[in-house]
Amino acid sequence: MSGLCFSSWASRIPDIKVKLGLSEGELGALLLSKPVGSLVAMPVAGWLVTKFGSRSIGILAAFVYPVVLLAMGWASSFWALALALAAFGMCGNMYNISVNTQAIGIEQLYGKTIMASFHGVWSLAGFTGGMLGALMIGLDIKPELHFLMVAMLAFGVVLIASRFMLTQDARKNSGSMTFRDVDPWLLRIGLIAFCGMLCEGCMFDWSGVYFQKVVKADSGLVAAGYIAFMSTMALGRFVSDRLTDRMGAVKTYQVSSILICAGLLIAVILPNLVTAIAGFLLVGFGTSSVIPLSYSRAGRGSNLSPGIAIAIVASIGYFGFLIGPPFIGFIAETFNLRVSFACIALVGATIGLLATKSFTPQLQPQLQVK
Repeated sequence: MSGLCFSSWASRIPDIKVKLGLSEGELGALLLSKPVGSLVAMPVAGWLVTKFGSRSIGILAAFVYPVVLLAMGWASSFWALALALAAFGMCGNMYNISVNTQAIGIEQLYGKTIMASFHGVWSLAGFTGGMLGALMIGLDIKPELHFLMVAMLAFGVVLIASRFMLTQDARKNSGSMTFRDVDPWLLRIGLIAFCGMLCEGCMFDWSGVYFQKVVKADSGLVAAGYIAFMSTMALGRFVSDRLTDRMGAVKTYQVSSILICAGLLIAVILPNLVTAIAGFLLVGFGTSSVIPLSYSRAGRGSNLSPGIAIAIVASIGYFGFLIGPPFIGFIAETFNLRVSFACIALVGATIGLLATKSFTPQLQPQLQVK
């Protein structure tokens, strides 16, 4: 439901831009509302999930999220849409923390890592929402009606699925978010998530521009890099759980790091259509494991409650989405876009360095899958 709502909004951004008569700069400023709302909500969401349980907060957020989507479709001014987008970010992260906390509890029942599979379903929903959006655009259906249909579908999904959610979360020693209670390795996981989200943000926001300006792809193939990246990221999330159980978390991080770095460098050094697509395919595989594995390790290995631990990691990581796009733009304007992507390759390499076995002595025993 979350992936469907998010991708439905993303697919109609150009139409809403035209509807409100926004310039490129105004749209860029407007789109900051969502990550700002997300960051504001993260510590609150962690506390709420710990206080009232992930099931209650998850169901509440799951009903409000499509309502806010409707508000964005009917927004008639810049500020109305900005407020709706901020609320969309806040509800989205309350839902994100709740559902990932549910996933932690389900992982414990299964006795093995399955977090990436949940994220894989989100990616598939993103594809479905994107295709549905393209269909709605082709049929000349307005965003308001499009979002109404998605909201009705989402309400039905929530009514059915909420019956099967866990009623009790996994409990840990601490339910409060105080700095002294945070394990140093939890902050390290947050930095890994930061690097992973920065790399994802680069691909989400700049892959099309890279293929347009650097690869010089035909207009019909400008989205080929993004499609390649999204396809392997979705596929990778359905196989990374098994790889993590087989190789261990540290090696999975290291392999992911190598794939991200190598894929980006291939696209930078050999910027033609075939090699750039191949590079972006590798980046998709590399990024697929980083965020699900980080949430899984945080929720299962911390002395804090899962909701608080995931909120800490997500808060640190989400700065990657905020910092990434302007960072790439600044480097591209100072040098060029190839240099920007080379810098992101170094960020990908940093994931492997942060996840070395010198992480901390206590990390492996706490988080090893049994």
